[in-house]
Amino acid sequence: MIKPLLARRQQKHRTIGYPKTMPELPERFCGKPVIDAAGCPTDCRQCLEVCPTSALKKENNALTLDMGRCLFCAQCAEACPHQAITFSREHRLAAQSRKELHCDGALKIPDLLDKNIKRLFGRSLKLRQVSAGGCNACEADTNVLDTVVFDLGRFGIQFVASPRHADGLLITGPVPENMHLALQKTYEAVPDPKIVIVVGACAISGGPYIDHPQVHNGADNIVPVDLFIPGCPPHPLTILDGLLRLLGKTK
Repeated sequence: MIKPLLARRQQKHRTIGYPKTMPELPERFCGKPVIDAAGCPTDCRQCLEVCPTSALKKENNALTLDMGRCLFCAQCAEACPHQAITFSREHRLAAQSRKELHCDGALKIPDLLDKNIKRLFGRSLKLRQVSAGGCNACEADTNVLDTVVFDLGRFGIQFVASPRHADGLLITGPVPENMHLALQKTYEAVPDPKIVIVVGACAISGGPYIDHPQVHNGADNIVPVDLFIPGCPPHPLTILDGLLRLLGKTK
């Protein structure tokens, strides 16, 4: 018994202070994209040509980036000779609609607070995680939220084994055809009222498999979605921030 107590004393407090204190992210972290519209020439298309998922669009000489498609590979920033695209260290990426995931200028942090969701689930939220054909990257960054570093349970949020014990679903992966029916049945098994959260580019848009005949270009084509958390994979803090802001647990 004495050895665990001594180890605990030596390790000290390991849980991060977020959201009371902002995290220190590594320099190579690719956060929210920033587009300098004035510095983007109308005839330059180098960034569009290197984007693997066509996340960048140029319409009426205006450049936009869809974070729902973006893999955050930063190839566009490297290819741009005018440095019109940069990736900040802003980790707060979640949005409640696909439209809010489109970046066309400076940093914008959408307000996620849903008073109805906060009233229903603000004190206790149980989620069933559904891996719909994912590569295990988004799944791993979701699972790590249960470790002592993030301690998701302190906010009243827990993952459960059965959809019948859940308040909603957290979906990862591109939802291939073989998971279509399974996802529908899992959604139907969750009692009303319920919410759906999609994590990662695959679950939002199909990711690198966009327009493949065996995927559905996003879980929102199968079930209604209340929260979109982009990334490939999103950082655990990005997932945590989306959940907390949706439930009104941040300042």
